[in-house]
Amino acid sequence: MGQKHLLLLACFWVLSCSLLLHASSDGLLRINLNKKKLDKEALTAAKLAKESRLRRSVGAGQYLGASTDDIVPLDNYLDTQYFGEIGIGTPSQNFTVIFDTGSSNLWVPSSKCYFSIACYLHHRYKSTKSKTYKKNGESCTITYGSGQIAGFFSEDNVLVGNLVVQNQQFIETTRETSPTFIIGKFDGILGLGFPEISVGGAPPIWQSMKEQKLVAEDVFSFWLNRDPDASAGGELVFGGVDPKHYKGNHTYVPVTRKGYWQFDMGDLLIGGHSTGYCAGGCAAIVDSGTSLLAGPTTIVAQVNHAIGAEGIISTECKEVVREYGEMILELLIAQTSPQKVCTQIGLCVFDGAHSLSNPIESVVEKQNRGSDLFCTACEMAVVWIQNQLRENKTKELILNYANQLCERLPSPNGESTVDCDQISEMPNLAFTIANKTFTLTPEQYIVKLEQAGQTICISGFMAYDVPPPRGPLWILGDVFMGAYHTVFDFGENRIGFAKPA
Repeated sequence: MGQKHLLLLACFWVLSCSLLLHASSDGLLRINLNKKKLDKEALTAAKLAKESRLRRSVGAGQYLGASTDDIVPLDNYLDTQYFGEIGIGTPSQNFTVIFDTGSSNLWVPSSKCYFSIACYLHHRYKSTKSKTYKKNGESCTITYGSGQIAGFFSEDNVLVGNLVVQNQQFIETTRETSPTFIIGKFDGILGLGFPEISVGGAPPIWQSMKEQKLVAEDVFSFWLNRDPDASAGGELVFGGVDPKHYKGNHTYVPVTRKGYWQFDMGDLLIGGHSTGYCAGGCAAIVDSGTSLLAGPTTIVAQVNHAIGAEGIISTECKEVVREYGEMILELLIAQTSPQKVCTQIGLCVFDGAHSLSNPIESVVEKQNRGSDLFCTACEMAVVWIQNQLRENKTKELILNYANQLCERLPSPNGESTVDCDQISEMPNLAFTIANKTFTLTPEQYIVKLEQAGQTICISGFMAYDVPPPRGPLWILGDVFMGAYHTVFDFGENRIGFAKPA
């Protein structure tokens, strides 16, 4: 997904930085960074960018000897994007990159990029200035939702923290057509996903570190600092974990599908109560390049209802509840399989395993797609009504609840605003991972941003629907990674989570 993130950046932080480089007493290299407040326009742009990159990546069929650790300090781009500095070539040419576990390639602008304004506004790699440059020349193109980058592969030494990775393949971009690249605060992307999603088959940098025996352990770990007033944005550690970043033990889950860092998770709980949709299991991806949390609209609408978030009023959803709500209720009471209810009503087509609807689109993108939206609305209503039946609610209360959830569907941009004064009254939310609950408090899942000198609060949850067999799918971005120290173990193909220190 990270090719995807190029767009994610749109401006979440603005650095005024004097990046101060110093070696700490433990021998680790750190960079002190400054940051500014987030604004609403920047967040909206980033959300749209994220959705477009997800459509591209999932829709395209991608799937979803040093003795000490190496640390790359991170800048916190307004609690939404984290990036740091690397060097390429000999002598080193410095670049600011997004460290993205949702993609696998490294790319930076090339000095041979002559006709894209974005290249002139960022640092450009000059192969003629490097003694260790090796020509490759294979061309490549990566298409995004609102633009495209093109370029060619080269090889050179890459400095990450205090490690020098030799002969690393990377992309020199010669064309960047999206305005997003112009306003971006980063020069390029450093992907940390698996080789399976690498364009051109280039090895991700962690694989090169392993092959060159540069790291003591085959892991890297993220500590993301969510304190908006703190000077440090976080740290990315290669070759191990920093015990100062977490407390207790990590809970590990196996990677179930290489490409992205994907694993199996269970239910999402609201105030300790099941939301139903993922009770039987869902796939999840840990993605440092995604700012928020993206998941099934069916669940996000329940979250919005529980926290009082306001989104658009879906006429189609309300119409389904009004016209078919009682029929859905009766079929469920009659023990009809929930997967077949909407087919029996006539709003969906059943293929023997699940209802069919349009692939990989959020429900708000389907507003003009007629019957497809009615099928989606019916499927959501089945989950909502089934949950209320388990609570032994009356028919009137059940249908009223489903109608209220229709009003809580996210807006087209994914934004759902909440009352900042009510944060302390909102419930805790919890993801079930490895049969343990990982709780997010309101202070952790509500994002505060500045607009016209005022603070606005939005939900950290965005709706994004991926149908079976690839979905349902959750994308756990920086909102989750900020709440839990995260270890990416490429030696054992597993992911670990622990409370931050």
